[in-house]
Formats: sequence, structure tokens, C-alpha cells
Amino acid sequence: MNEVEQSIFNSTQIQAIAKQVLEEAKRAGAQHAEVGVSANKGFTVTARQGEVESVEYNQDKVVEIDVYQGKRTGSASISDIRPEAIRAAVEAACHIAQFTDEDQAAGLADKSELAFDYPQLELAFPWVVSVEKAIELACQCEREALAYDKRIMSAEEATVATGSGLFVYANSNGFTGWYPFSRHEMSCVLIAKQGEEMQRDYSYTVASDPAYLESVSQVAKKAAERTVRRLGARRLPTMKSPVIFVAEEARGLLGHFIGAIAGGSIYRKASFLVDHLDKKIFPDGIHLQEHPHLNRALGSAPFDEDGVVTRDNVFIENGVLRQYALGVYSARKLSMKTTGNAGGVHNLVIQPGKKNLAELLKTMNKGLLITELMGHGINLVTGDYSRGASGFWVENGEIQFPVHEITIAGKLQDMYARIKEVGNDVDIRGNIRTGSILIEEMMIAGSR
Repeated sequence: MNEVEQSIFNSTQIQAIAKQVLEEAKRAGAQHAEVGVSANKGFTVTARQGEVESVEYNQDKVVEIDVYQGKRTGSASISDIRPEAIRAAVEAACHIAQFTDEDQAAGLADKSELAFDYPQLELAFPWVVSVEKAIELACQCEREALAYDKRIMSAEEATVATGSGLFVYANSNGFTGWYPFSRHEMSCVLIAKQGEEMQRDYSYTVASDPAYLESVSQVAKKAAERTVRRLGARRLPTMKSPVIFVAEEARGLLGHFIGAIAGGSIYRKASFLVDHLDKKIFPDGIHLQEHPHLNRALGSAPFDEDGVVTRDNVFIENGVLRQYALGVYSARKLSMKTTGNAGGVHNLVIQPGKKNLAELLKTMNKGLLITELMGHGINLVTGDYSRGASGFWVENGEIQFPVHEITIAGKLQDMYARIKEVGNDVDIRGNIRTGSILIEEMMIAGSR
């Protein structure tokens, strides 16, 4: 057991809770059962105007229970881990199972699919920071950001957060697995003013290992630079134009793809990629796969929420869709095999190209650099895409001026097919790792 687990959790105790759930399920007459226990602890400090605005502590445990009576399922979720509460929850789940319809896809993963020999990953790292020190860091971040430029009028907030957790999964097929994890973060949100115009922007750093966090000064400087450079923003006329999604926003573009190939979307026929296996989705040279066993990565996990071992899945090979992202249930609904993706994809990576962002701007020559997206105008059934955006107008490969109050629109299937290049400026601050993405053409709705 490492230092994080010793200081925050008793993994033996958490496993004992899972064991009790399975014993209670058997006693209540369930044929099979599974349980996931998540324990989390941490705090968040927010500073504003040189003072502490809030200090929030969190410490909780959540127990998710599924019981099976043949092909009937009952579920319950509790945060009260007293023995009598667990017993009542299991009994409630068993009672529910008596009245649900039979579902031939319901049930545990086969024993042959379970991660009895799962890898031990390095995902949990302590950050020895007191609340007092976190307050000091947040105030320092705000102070340095405000001093960067006289046009920065205020900070909405400067935040320091730290948290650690433990996840345990067990089922009546004899599998019990667990792993600890951590997440630490610093962020700064600023407002700048020039004349009557005000603009807002931010910067953040996040990592499982605090040694990989950017410094307070780096976060403050980036937030200030980003906010100031948005001053003087204009609207664009309505047009069609090439666009570049900066890496931070390109992550969402690939997230929509994952939503479209998720097993639940496919078997419900709620995706524009239904019946698209082995068909061309992206241009030649585009490769998309997941790497779930990367140490220190925020999206890593040794097994999924079905207890199935995670693996390096190739979703897009040379532009072609090779498989969907499936858990046990969705795989059965589709008469396929699980890909170890119950609960989602782990560390999705798109193969980067050879150009940095400045070089991508040169390649685009003239068009829109998108640095922020707003709204949720995405329809995965049809692929329709429409979102508010802001960023910068580019001509002759150079940024000319900031833009705002525009909308970009298209079809996801067209956007993916028109990807021209992926940058090498890979953003690793999340579960999707990508560089900036250049798309040949999109519709921009502006002032006229």
C-alpha cells in the first residue's frame, strides 16, 4: 500500500464493504451480484481579491449494487456504509429484480473476460499541501496575474484543488480488483477591460502527480496572456473557411466521436456511425487508439466497470473505423465481444503530425483559429454540429485579430473526413490526448 492509500483510505476496509454486499446478495437469494465502491477525499480552495472566498472539503463513499435473478436486474446506490444500510440496499435491489423485464444481455462478464491478473499502475501520488499553503498559492496566482497587465481588472477566481480516491469492483464470479488514483489542479480565471469592452479567459494545470503541475507563476502568466490578447475582439461576416481547433478544444471534437461509437449509442441506433464498421471515417493517415495503462495519466485504469481488463484498442486505423467501444452489456446487445470500455474510453490518443501550432497556421494561411467553444449543439444521431465560438482570425499564416460572437456549424461526419492535419502540440491534461486539428472548411455564422 502506498503513502496515498495509507493516509486517506483503508483499502482492506473498502474491499470488506464489497464483500459484505456480495454476501448479503447471496443471502437474499440473488443468483449473481456485482458491486463498485468509490471512495474520494480532498479539498478545494478559492481565492478572490486577495482573500479566501471558499474552502470546500469532500470525503465520501458511494456503493453501486447490481443483483441478478436470472435475466432480471435490480440496482441500488448508497453512500451510507453501515451494515444495516448495506443490507437494506441489497434487499431493495433484490426486490426490484422481481419486477423488471427479462433482458437477455443482462449479467456479469464471463470469468474468462475478468481481469484476474490486472496490471498494477502508478496512478496515485500525494500532494503534501495544507489548506493554508493552498490558500497562499491561490492568492499568489491571483496577485501575479493581476500584476501582469494594467488592463486586467479582476480575477473571477484562483483555485487550488487536491483529491485522491480508491475504486474497488467485485462480483460473484470471484473477481475483486482495486486501484488508487489522485488528481491535483490549479486554475485562474481573469477579466480584462479596454474602454467599454471586457473579455474573460483562463488557464489551468492538472495532473495525477503534483510534480507534473505547472508552477503558480506559469498558470498566472498564461491566464493573463490569454485574457489580454482577446481584447479588441470583432465579429466576422458569415462565410465558409478553414478552421483550426486548438488542442484544448480539439479534445471535445474527438470526444463526440467516442460518444458516437459507444456501445449504448450503437445498439440504440442513436449514432450517425451505426453500421459503419470497416468504413472510412477519417482521412488516410489518421490513427485513433486508447492506451489505458499509462502511468500517471488521468484516464488510466487497469480494468473497466465490468471488471474486464482494459487494453490498447485501435478504433481508427488509417482513417477506417475498426471497432466500437463496448462494455459487456452493449457487446451482448450487438452480438459482439466487450472491448473493456464499460464506463468509457481510457487515454484516447490521436497520432500527432509533425507541425506545431504556428506551422499549422502557416499551412491554413487564412481562416479561423478556435480557442473557445460554447453551448452543446451536437446531435449524435444525425451528426449535426453547431456551437458558439471565439478565437482569432488568421491571414498569411499570422494571427490578425481576436474574434467573438460567432457560430461554427457543420456535420461531424464531414468534419472528420475533412481533417487535413493534426499538430504535435499534444495536450495531455485529460482523458483525450490530441494536438491542434486543422479542418479544411466549416461554416462560420457571423454578423451578416
